Amino acid sequence: MTDLTGLTAVVTGGNNGIGRALAVGMAKAGANVAVWARNAERSAEAVEEIAGYGVKAIAVSCDVADEQAVAAAMTRTVDELGPLGCFVANAGIADAAPITEMSLESWHRVMRTNLDGGFLCTREAARRFVEQGTGGSIVVLSSTISRYGGAGMASYAASKTGLLGLGRTLAVELARYKVRCNILIPGWTRTGMNTDLQADERFMKATIGRTPARRWADPEELHDVAAFLADPSLTFHTGNEVVVDGGYTIF
Repeated sequence: MTDLTGLTAVVTGGNNGIGRALAVGMAKAGANVAVWARNAERSAEAVEEIAGYGVKAIAVSCDVADEQAVAAAMTRTVDELGPLGCFVANAGIADAAPITEMSLESWHRVMRTNLDGGFLCTREAARRFVEQGTGGSIVVLSSTISRYGGAGMASYAASKTGLLGLGRTLAVELARYKVRCNILIPGWTRTGMNTDLQADERFMKATIGRTPARRWADPEELHDVAAFLADPSLTFHTGNEVVVDGGYTIF
């Protein structure tokens, strides 16, 4: 089993859904975790769960698209938990609408959180890693939608595809500093964020029928994946797209 004892990890949007699963997975392996998010109540619940594994856990209020907030969140995290070891850029939103009806405001709102936020957060992590000189891991969350597109999801798909380019560039640029960057691409996963989709019998039949594993994932199945991506001993693993989707994108 991966041992992350003493490692400091950050998960943006780590108070819900896949982000929370990644935070818990690293905590189970021994990492201390900072949850960066805006919903204080959900963050408190996540921190309580994470701390239940005998590690340190803190909630840091942070708008990932606010440059000053990101810098302040990093300072607080390192001050309280110690040098950064793994940074997971997970925070993201979606605003579905047909392309003919999508407003520029809606487009900018999604890009601001998903792509601008991804840039600001990974830049801050990169700065911290370079300053520390100890290497580390960055994980960028993309989506299977970056592979196939999705009706009504132009802004989300574009932002998640942009994150592929960001992650690859970070892998190349930061390798000299012993900083790895990999891209996690999860498939359909049962979370509180998509209960409406889970309630749609027709949608579930279509997505499960296209998934060779013939089901959606449970969040817990990402626990070990998170620990693997954070593992500081895997010094040659970088620039990789780690797809965990039950075979969805190859079927």
